[in-house]
Amino acid sequence: MKTIKDINIDNKKVIIRCDFNVPMKDGEIVDDTRIRGALPTIQYCLDHNAKIILLSHLGRVKEREDLVKNDLAPVAEHLAKLLNQDILFSEKTRGEELEAIVASLEPGDIVLVQNTRYEDLDGKKESSNDPELGEYWASLGDVFINDAFGTIHRAHASNVGIASHLESGVGFLIEKELNALSVLENPERPFIVVLGGAKVADKVGVIENLVTKADKILIGGGMAFTFLKAEGVEIGKSLLDEENLDFCRRMLEEYPDKIELPLDFAVTNEYTDDEEYRIKKANQIGPDEMGLDIGDDTRSYFEGILKDAKTVIWNGPLGVYEFSKYKKNTDEILQFLVDNNIKTILGGGDIVAAATTAGLDQQVYHASTGGGATLEYLEGKKLPGLEAIK
Repeated sequence: MKTIKDINIDNKKVIIRCDFNVPMKDGEIVDDTRIRGALPTIQYCLDHNAKIILLSHLGRVKEREDLVKNDLAPVAEHLAKLLNQDILFSEKTRGEELEAIVASLEPGDIVLVQNTRYEDLDGKKESSNDPELGEYWASLGDVFINDAFGTIHRAHASNVGIASHLESGVGFLIEKELNALSVLENPERPFIVVLGGAKVADKVGVIENLVTKADKILIGGGMAFTFLKAEGVEIGKSLLDEENLDFCRRMLEEYPDKIELPLDFAVTNEYTDDEEYRIKKANQIGPDEMGLDIGDDTRSYFEGILKDAKTVIWNGPLGVYEFSKYKKNTDEILQFLVDNNIKTILGGGDIVAAATTAGLDQQVYHASTGGGATLEYLEGKKLPGLEAIK
């Protein structure tokens, strides 16, 4: 894979596709992790006197009201503070205003272009990889660097479209992600997969791809109940992904020694953080009860399997993590992995958010910045943003 270090960027106009899709509340940035993740690539360009054009999306833009809440101007302001230099901002995603700013750039100058998904308001030009839009954005620069790992599984005008017209490479963030995830191609064993989250549907491809490679797959979260139901266990009002019952049944029949399910759960009658829970064995959940976290016996059982692991990949919390009562076992197993120095890769999304909340994201081997991108990588799928650069 060609990286930024393989390309002569000295004094050139470099377009960098970043992932500034940060959580916002009332126009304020809640978590700047993704912005900080782009800094090494931006700084490298500054060190080489490049003229820098930054592109990113923020949220989804389906109607005109989305323009205000998904304005990238606050990101430009925050980036200016992080880099301690002025950042130019183009309110427009194309046209004379943008072109004038780009033409005025001196070496070391940076312009952030307005949210690329503003172009989705008129025919989804960004998200559908409109060829004319990709060619237009490419015309603004000399070199294209994709450093947005979170969107490399999407064929958009701002990644695949631009890469089709310019000499292209990946930035340091994507390089770091690929190097970390490549450990899974020939993992040190025992190799254990931990899967949580709500639905089996979201993980079918991951399970199919990893069940032949892993020594064990530990399943928690809401998806565990579909597997239990496939075994004939009554699950009360717990989450059920009925469409994937046959898939779960087939996995349990074909890989009985690989898939491990919870022994017990924290159960309650209401989907709320207010009501007290009780611990029940997996086969003792009542018809009016639902499981919202794995139980202590399951945590001990899973830790017994994990203690000898040499490589762990984990995607999805083991309980309803947004409820304070049901985050304990996810946190404790994360801490267990850190305390035992087990090489752990967190597969993006909610499990990275959980580790960040617990202050453990910097203590694991790798916490992926991709959500859907990491999942598709784990499924063994080709990633359009990378294929365009290859």
